[in-house]
Amino acid sequence: MSSDDANRPASEDGPPARYDRLERHATPGGHNSLRYWTDAKSPLTVAVNYLVVWLIRISPSLRLKTRLLRLLGATVGDGVSWGLEATPDVFWPERITLGDDVIVGYDSVLLCHEFLQDEYRLGDIVVGDRAMLGANVTVLPGVHIGADAQVAANSLVADDVPAGVTVAGVPAKPVDRDEKDD
Repeated sequence: MSSDDANRPASEDGPPARYDRLERHATPGGHNSLRYWTDAKSPLTVAVNYLVVWLIRISPSLRLKTRLLRLLGATVGDGVSWGLEATPDVFWPERITLGDDVIVGYDSVLLCHEFLQDEYRLGDIVVGDRAMLGANVTVLPGVHIGADAQVAANSLVADDVPAGVTVAGVPAKPVDRDEKDD
């Protein structure tokens, strides 16, 4: 991940930076895009991915989780800790990149796709070295999380997180960790 990408702020009037990286695919036939998911990805591939993801979610072995994530095509650095019940994207897991010593907390979800009414979108998720995602974090497609960044539990990451920054909330926003209690 380029440090420029992770440090580039969303414009005040425009969409978050991640939107610039999303691939957009129009929905045919006037129905929602999820109705046509089989045109986007092989049902057999998704079924196999689902079984492997199920094993990733329930296995207590970090070594096995790493091997299975790599089997799905994800790029996984050394020392990654993938929490129980955490879920990689079932449709496009190959679009996930995790740097060295990343922590993905319990029951978190990394989504590389969005099925919408008029289109579906795809985007790579890149998590930098030593970044930490707390429990129940959801990361949306196209998001880049910088090295040493921290995402608080129960957060929705809808925009890039710069290196070393802590974010929290729905949607996740930077937290000032230097605030002093009065």
